[in-house]
Amino acid sequence: MNILILGSEGQIGKYLSVYLKKKYKIFSFDLINNYTEDLRIHKNKKLRSLMKKSDFVFFLAFDVGGSKYLRNYQYSYKFLMNNISIMKNTFEQLAFYKKKFVFATSQMSNMSHSPYGILKKIGEDLTSSLNCISVKFWNVYGIEKNQKKNHVITDFILNGLKYDFVKMETNGLEKRDFLFAEDCCIALEKIMLNFKKLRSKKIIDLHSGKFVSIRFLAKVISKVFMRYGKKVRFVPNRSVTDNLQNNIMNKGDSFFFKYWKPKNSLDQGVQKVFKNYFRK
Repeated sequence: MNILILGSEGQIGKYLSVYLKKKYKIFSFDLINNYTEDLRIHKNKKLRSLMKKSDFVFFLAFDVGGSKYLRNYQYSYKFLMNNISIMKNTFEQLAFYKKKFVFATSQMSNMSHSPYGILKKIGEDLTSSLNCISVKFWNVYGIEKNQKKNHVITDFILNGLKYDFVKMETNGLEKRDFLFAEDCCIALEKIMLNFKKLRSKKIIDLHSGKFVSIRFLAKVISKVFMRYGKKVRFVPNRSVTDNLQNNIMNKGDSFFFKYWKPKNSLDQGVQKVFKNYFRK
């Protein structure tokens, strides 16, 4: 099989590229590689060429980052136009070449107050109209290259390596479901291989099935630091409540656990990410 990964240098895309290369022919496509791999370019010639050769497409590309990034940029003209252009140009090519594909969406797609969530909801509807599958990510974590777009686990680790005292963004009472990127890749392959059977589902939730508070996450990361001889205090900002707290507790659909379950616990996944940054 020839597999095209759009957003191949992103947090999930990089892990997926490495994982699938062991078994399949992979076509990488990411703006970081070359300006010719910019999905905002209308009728992108390179995209057309790779689409023709591909048996399956993972549409992971999006202008997105962690909560701080979204808070700062999701209402901006540039953020909105980046993602509108990416979706318009990519869905046009997927429809024209009638490709089987997975679209990466988010559990924020039901949050009408979030421009990012609204864009992902539109992507879900476009994917459904083409009889393909949207995979709903909750909080997938792993090694991140772009520090500006860090998510909470990477952010905590990097700050803990710099300082002994780290003040959290919020009171830490909000709960999240965290899935390690390596487990995510195994799940995405399962979806690809069972595509015909699963496409009637339209949207598949990818999550660990375990909600934990950010305070609990901070304790897990503190213990990892202790194993390496460093004491780091993560202190909640008691004056700030997470503005997504009331929305975030939507339950993920457990349907896909029939096909797959994550292998790594939160502690195991955090340790793997930590070791990468600790070496540096």
